[in-house]
Amino acid sequence: RPRAVRHPGRPGLAGGARAVALGRQDGDGMTPLNDPRALLRRLYDVAVQRALPLHNTAAHLPAPPKGRTLVLGAGKAGGAMAQAVEALWPADAPLSGLVVTRYHHIPPRPPGLAQRIEVVEAAHPVPDVAGLQAAERILELTQDLTADDLVLCLISGGGSALLTLPADGISLQDKQDINRQLLASGANIAEMNCVRKHLSRIKGGRLAAACAPARVVTLTISDVPGDDPSIIASGPTVADATTCADALAILQRYAIQVPAAVHEALQAGTWETPQPGSSVFAGHVLHMIATPQQSLQAAAEAARAQGLNAYILSDEIEGESREVGKVHAALA
Repeated sequence: RPRAVRHPGRPGLAGGARAVALGRQDGDGMTPLNDPRALLRRLYDVAVQRALPLHNTAAHLPAPPKGRTLVLGAGKAGGAMAQAVEALWPADAPLSGLVVTRYHHIPPRPPGLAQRIEVVEAAHPVPDVAGLQAAERILELTQDLTADDLVLCLISGGGSALLTLPADGISLQDKQDINRQLLASGANIAEMNCVRKHLSRIKGGRLAAACAPARVVTLTISDVPGDDPSIIASGPTVADATTCADALAILQRYAIQVPAAVHEALQAGTWETPQPGSSVFAGHVLHMIATPQQSLQAAAEAARAQGLNAYILSDEIEGESREVGKVHAALA
């Protein structure tokens, strides 16, 4: 039974929709399923469990540094990721930081778990003042870092809107207006985030640049087709292969109206992002701790354990979810 997942920012859109098709096996020893709803719920729960930060973070945490450890992050999974780090980090090792997540997305705190990382909330998918203030504070926390320090960045889907810090000459209102137009335009997530990166002072690798000379380790959860870390949350700690010219072409392709100052800056290449090969990223490490494909595989294995054939159709299906659903139903 296929399932199309809504796009992480555009109502009604399946961005990198994830789908598993199931069929009953024939043969000796197989009995009909008498509660398909319970089975589907079980498969859903297994898929979600595979992606939970507490189950995926330990293997990717570095050893505590000689200096201090600063945790910075943004995304809809930010609260859960922060709690996972707090639970797994040595109690006697310094730990502090700030993570921004979506409103009502901070999970209940487990009893006895001390809070060492501040988690704040902001708007998604259209940024608000709370997100702007959080991004400003995150950038401020990178000041005075040394080579002995470690910055642990927790990045997940939704970070593009939550971590909003307009480039010089752009107002928050400008960013909100451009963002709304992009959401309504039909642009895919890679195109939208290309524009967002070039209109920001913190995305597109700029957060990593601000952390120098500290070492940066990024833990990320993918919500995009192809698991490209430069697209997830607009890649605040990842090199960006796109250019101002690319961003301008996207704005023109979808007839997005922008202030004259934005058009001029993009045309002049004023807001170029750190490119692959830049010394900014020397020594930095990124770990993809959860992906859609991993969750699909977990669900498929659980289905097979119940005597079903399970076929992973794709983890990169995009489009209007109502139309994607029709295609999956036709396949079934």
